[in-house]
Amino acid sequence: MNSLEQITTAKGNPSLVLTNETDHQALLAIKDLITGDPLGALSSWNHSIHFCNWQGVSCGRRHQRVTALNLSSLALVGSVSPQIGNLTFLRRIDLGNNSFHGEIPQELGKLFRLQYLLLLNNSFQVNHLTGTIPLSIGNLSNLRVLCLSYNNLERSIPTQLGQLSKLEALQLTSNNLSDQNLLTGSIPNSIGKLSMLEKLFLPNNSISGEIPSSLRNLSRLGELDLSTNMIEGSIPISLGNCTNLQRIYLDYNRLIGAISYQIFGLSSLIGQSLSQNYLTGLLPQEVGNLKNLGGLYVSKNKLFGEIPTALGNCEVLELLYVDCNLFKGTIPTAFRQLKGIQELDVSRNNLSGQIPRFLGEFRFFQYLNLSYNMFDGEVPDGGVFTNISAFSIVGNTILYRNKRSRQQVNLASPLKNQYPQLSYGELFQATNGFSPSNLIGEGGYGSVYKGILNFDEQIIAVKVLKGHERGANKSFVTECEALKNIRHRNLVMTITACSSIDFKGNDFKALVFDFMENGSLENWLHPSLLEQHEPKNLNFPSNILLDGDLCAHVSDFGLAKIVLATNGISIHQQSSSIGIRGTIGYVAPEYGMGEEVSTQGDMYSYGVLLLEMLLEMYTGKGPTSNMFTSNVNLHSYVKMCLPEQVMQILDPQIILEMEEEPSRSMQSSTTNISKLEACLVPVFQIGVSCSAEMSSERMSVKDVLKELYKIRNVFLGVRGQRH
Repeated sequence: MNSLEQITTAKGNPSLVLTNETDHQALLAIKDLITGDPLGALSSWNHSIHFCNWQGVSCGRRHQRVTALNLSSLALVGSVSPQIGNLTFLRRIDLGNNSFHGEIPQELGKLFRLQYLLLLNNSFQVNHLTGTIPLSIGNLSNLRVLCLSYNNLERSIPTQLGQLSKLEALQLTSNNLSDQNLLTGSIPNSIGKLSMLEKLFLPNNSISGEIPSSLRNLSRLGELDLSTNMIEGSIPISLGNCTNLQRIYLDYNRLIGAISYQIFGLSSLIGQSLSQNYLTGLLPQEVGNLKNLGGLYVSKNKLFGEIPTALGNCEVLELLYVDCNLFKGTIPTAFRQLKGIQELDVSRNNLSGQIPRFLGEFRFFQYLNLSYNMFDGEVPDGGVFTNISAFSIVGNTILYRNKRSRQQVNLASPLKNQYPQLSYGELFQATNGFSPSNLIGEGGYGSVYKGILNFDEQIIAVKVLKGHERGANKSFVTECEALKNIRHRNLVMTITACSSIDFKGNDFKALVFDFMENGSLENWLHPSLLEQHEPKNLNFPSNILLDGDLCAHVSDFGLAKIVLATNGISIHQQSSSIGIRGTIGYVAPEYGMGEEVSTQGDMYSYGVLLLEMLLEMYTGKGPTSNMFTSNVNLHSYVKMCLPEQVMQILDPQIILEMEEEPSRSMQSSTTNISKLEACLVPVFQIGVSCSAEMSSERMSVKDVLKELYKIRNVFLGVRGQRH
């Protein structure tokens, strides 16, 4: 094969002559340091064909020098060879979504033609790209995109990055998946020299200091994400000079002071999140200038005054979160102009007056939270108010919704909920006399029936509690009062409660819940049980219910305490054998030793369930399967299979669905499966970590959530939504 010997003088080293044979040798050196290639992606890297035809290699037509190296998402393991610096015609490097480890070579600084450097997400395995960001990257004068996100880089952001005068995107998101080595220090002022910069992403690190005022020079900046750091000081007024800004994410920092009105002079702004800071003062009326604003998040600050009426001018606003502040007054009547609003949360403020009727007229409402204010009067009809799982008004003064009887909601039942008190007779009628055909579950706390309320045809689930004592009504009501204050979109919502007597004069106590039409997670993990047409004994997977959108809701939350009260037992009187309720295989080992209930115990149950969801269709069993002996349990079984045998123990149905994905995504089946495996390994690792026998070794729920968001975003290739 003829080889064009075009000679090029290496920049900065006149004595070094580089040819396409140099490129050939550099590629072989890169291959030598790749110790894992499970997909055989580099099998073509041999002497039988020209290196320009190797997978992932692109060359220029004229000189046959390597211009692009794309080895992304190939499940490669190894380190990056310093000889990559000899590929001086490179314009693009993409090694993302692999398992490279070691330091980023300083020799990258020789690649003066380089425009794209993408090394994101090499953190799925035990090894990672580590160390610091090489100072030599500052020599890449033609670089347009620098992405080093999701690695284990540490220390501060080098000031040399300010030399990248053509840089358009800088992405250093979450440079650690274990919170041990994060980017620290402050944002260098030299970033303000990047006059071509359009995207600056530095979230999920440990960056401190203040937002540099030099950012005012970034006239092309369209997206700024500094969220989830430790940034202090105030929001610079000078950000108002960045007239092309479309999205600003400064949430989860330590920002103080007032929100300057100049920030709201950016007519291009479509998304802004300032939540979870220490901001004070008024929300400026200038927010009404943001005609293109789609989402505004200022939750969990110390903002006061009235909610600006000018927000009504933001007619394309879809998401508005102003909860957990000190706002007073009423919901502005100008809000009736927000025809496209989908989510509104004004909870935990000092708002008062009546709930505006126009809130029931919005067609696209999916979530409305008015709880813990001082609203009174009538709850509107229609719209979001017809879906009891989509809105919350708990913790207000006096609210009613039956216009004819004016029956006050807070007097109607122990739960002070949106429905009037339900008698035993009404529940008897709703469940066809508690007919066995309506029985959908049985457990230690009682039996669950499906029912339909006659007055509005609402489908409900009625849990009839058993084993109660006479005279326990006061305790039952007290515990129900506590339960009604627990609200979360992933808890099965308690509609009301009934404490009465049945037709035989016996005490009757029941809780009424929103009905989940897609049943329990257990039904999906064990579809064969549905064919038996028998009520199931409730266990952990059956307590996770799925609504019409397959969104998960936890049931029986707080029910143990209610049952104790129903039996006249104080929470302080209970022994550990009474207080610890759960299903064998899901209950943390320390509970059997008499330890108190803890969040670490909850994480154990979560870890077991996570592993069961990934394996269930393969094993056909849960954590108590006969396949697990005293020496091997679900935790140790998965741990032994990580990471090489993940695809062998995975539910085959998941793999089949991914193999069908190429027709929709236009990607190869091999690429999809590789991407799936790379993302599943850390999910399995989370399950193993959470189900560790020692509680001190388990991940926290905060860390789990952070990890899962990162894995999800890598898998989908998009940024997560802000809430």
